[in-house]
Amino acid sequence: MKCALVTGGSRGIGRAICIKMAALGYYVLINYKGNEEEAKKTLTHIAGSGELLRFDVSNKNQIQQVLGNWITGNEEKYIEVLVNNAGIRDDSLMAWMAEEQWDNVLKTNLDSFFYVTRLVLTSMLERKYGRIINVVSLSGLKGLAGQTNYSAAKAGLIGATKALAQEVGRQGITVNALAPGFIKTDMTDGLDEKELKALIPVKRFGLPEEVAHAAAFLASPESAYITGQVLSVNGGLYS
Repeated sequence: MKCALVTGGSRGIGRAICIKMAALGYYVLINYKGNEEEAKKTLTHIAGSGELLRFDVSNKNQIQQVLGNWITGNEEKYIEVLVNNAGIRDDSLMAWMAEEQWDNVLKTNLDSFFYVTRLVLTSMLERKYGRIINVVSLSGLKGLAGQTNYSAAKAGLIGATKALAQEVGRQGITVNALAPGFIKTDMTDGLDEKELKALIPVKRFGLPEEVAHAAAFLASPESAYITGQVLSVNGGLYS
């Protein structure tokens, strides 16, 4: 049974990607950290064609224990698509940024890519097929004031995307990134949408489903000649 693992799949962009992957016929592994109620809502949306995997992507021991044990205990299932979506922001000007703000954002947004992907990559290499999609950000491309930690993490993930794509391309595995702009999710609830959408050429915030559509494109067999790329989903805000 072919599976898609989506980290941070309980809400927002992650939930939309889970729903889209299920519609494409994947058995979806919905990763979440603590909000079990929202994770169960995502599971309900995919009509039972999946399961919940609770672990903190910033904790390498939890990743090894939960995800590692799932992989070894489910030989009849294999992860064909990995979407590294989980992420956090903790904004501050660098002059006042606490060490914990730097560490937590880097661990959750960047370290998680290494520990989760390394576990999943083994079976992809054995099967000579796989799709890895990393959700980055406009911040990683442009850099935004007050987000030195977040911008650094997402820019690092873009670099890792391009490097890994070169390592595994000949094994039929593609590695790409999605860079959303302002998307209507919990993460953008505190932003001044009226002011910001004036800066966006299409004059609106994006929808999680629009990011999920782009993820589906990169996950498809037909995208086999696209790798090491960053696809912006931002309404033309920054290209």
